[in-house]
Amino acid sequence: MVSIEEVYHVSRLAKLMITDEEAQRFRKEFEEILSYFDILDEIDESIPPTFHVLEISNIFREDVAKKGLEQSEALLNSPRKEEGYFVGPKVVE
Repeated sequence: MVSIEEVYHVSRLAKLMITDEEAQRFRKEFEEILSYFDILDEIDESIPPTFHVLEISNIFREDVAKKGLEQSEALLNSPRKEEGYFVGPKVVE
């Protein structure tokens, strides 16, 4: 059971000011949330975790290494290049 003092403690940690009425409502909500953990504790530990309801597989192509661009090809459409490198704007003076 969650006490009112614990509710106020959590509200202080969250930097929230709550009224007495809100504290009562949050106490009930905290108890409901914590009761779900009791349900989870009842699950047989031999059951493997389920990450997806449906079995899924990767639809992307196989990751295969291949030859990349030559330096001249990479620089082909660059508006500014110098000595075989991209030239960008100066950001530090």
